[in-house]
Amino acid sequence: MSKQFPHSRLAPALSSSVVRQTLLLSVLLGTGGAVQSAPAPASFEGQVIYQVMPDRFADGNAANNAAVNRANPRAWHGGDLPGLTAKLPYLQQLGATALWMTPIYRQQSGNSFETAAYHGYWPANFQEVDPHFGTLEDFDTLIGATQKAGMRVVLDQVINHYGYTAEVVKQQPAWFNGEAQCASSPNKDVDCALAGLPDLKQSNPEVQKVLFDAADFWRAHGVSAFRYDAIKHVERPFLNALLARDRAAGTWTLGEWYDADSGTVAEWQRAGFDSLFLFSLQAAMRDAIMSGQGLDRVSAVLSRAGELPRPGEVALFLDNHDVPRFANGTLFEDDGQARTKYALRALMTLRGVPVIWQGTEIAMRGGSDPDNRRDMRFESDWTPAERSVFEVARDAIAVRKASASLSRGAQKLLPVPPTLESDLLLLTRELNGEPVLAAWHNGKARRSYSIRLSALGLTAQDQAVTRSLFAGQDAKVSIGGGWLHLSLPGRDAAAFALK
Repeated sequence: MSKQFPHSRLAPALSSSVVRQTLLLSVLLGTGGAVQSAPAPASFEGQVIYQVMPDRFADGNAANNAAVNRANPRAWHGGDLPGLTAKLPYLQQLGATALWMTPIYRQQSGNSFETAAYHGYWPANFQEVDPHFGTLEDFDTLIGATQKAGMRVVLDQVINHYGYTAEVVKQQPAWFNGEAQCASSPNKDVDCALAGLPDLKQSNPEVQKVLFDAADFWRAHGVSAFRYDAIKHVERPFLNALLARDRAAGTWTLGEWYDADSGTVAEWQRAGFDSLFLFSLQAAMRDAIMSGQGLDRVSAVLSRAGELPRPGEVALFLDNHDVPRFANGTLFEDDGQARTKYALRALMTLRGVPVIWQGTEIAMRGGSDPDNRRDMRFESDWTPAERSVFEVARDAIAVRKASASLSRGAQKLLPVPPTLESDLLLLTRELNGEPVLAAWHNGKARRSYSIRLSALGLTAQDQAVTRSLFAGQDAKVSIGGGWLHLSLPGRDAAAFALK
């Protein structure tokens, strides 16, 4: 959830929610069963998710281009489900194993704040495909294609609100919190409108049924995972019930709590979510890699990994549709491309589930919403520099997928000497006795390092000079006499297979 005031669904960053006891979970479930008692959904550890905003991705059917105006960044741009289906080979070429779509169900028909509902977060009906995106048959065709390709699908679910002008707001006023409820509530996060959007009262049994039925509907059409929007603003008892139903159905769940740190992610994993986005890591990587503020910021976040019940499921990202583009962190396009290469390699060394927002693999630029939602461009329109970023992204994903340790291994942050903490981050990933050393280097120029293994808390055999697993990268490691020796290019991240 963005903390700017966009013309989509943004809201200020608010304080932590106060849990409201407004409904009994046992009544909703029909049993006293706890979330933990049901079988766990299939793990996403080892997956690489590619995020798509369908309207801004690919146009596969010009016949559904009502009110399209690509010159207006706040209008519909014509991307649809047939276009996305046609581009699945591109996702496979990149190496993505799962697709996350922002909402595709029917949106409010008119504009609000001079903005169309192209983004999908102003719903009017949770069980219909918006005609701008195509038909339910088009959705089924997409799901069939992903299943044939062996890809999982994560569908965005809005559970906090309806669109500003959705008909149901007038038809069912009892479903929504009004100004009186907001004014009297001690929990403004939950009981007050988010950016003025009609705020659903999830304690209302009719609202519960609408939202539960929507999840069941899309599950029946082949969706195996949900990304839940703006969970900070949703009633906690309802979320508990929703998560219990999802777990019973074997549905993987990803929650969005804007600005979540490790403590927030841990709390919600314990509550039943499989995953949340680790916003604190995204901010630290942006500051360190794009702004040169030091890798110690990243280390501080990674040092809290022990708090996480399921660290391998946590969603890791460089940017998304709610924040400025990662490459936009520097004024110069070539510098942004170089640093995006560095960040993509670094991201692929971490434990968790990498999420790539469409266009990050070519270092697309863009500021705040809607500038960060520019139309996706494909191979025929790329510059040589963009193609170079793509090749680095594809290679980094391939290296990760080829290594069980990088995909699913345990992670250990190594304590580098304090004088090096700003410029050097070292960690190991290991599974089945096959360790991989990741080395992030924030220095501007190539540098060699020699550090005692004992100082790092690292046990390793002597090893001749070994090159990085990443293609086209001049990075080397060797081990001998109790010392680790590294030769690293400036502003880049490397990975080395250790004996």
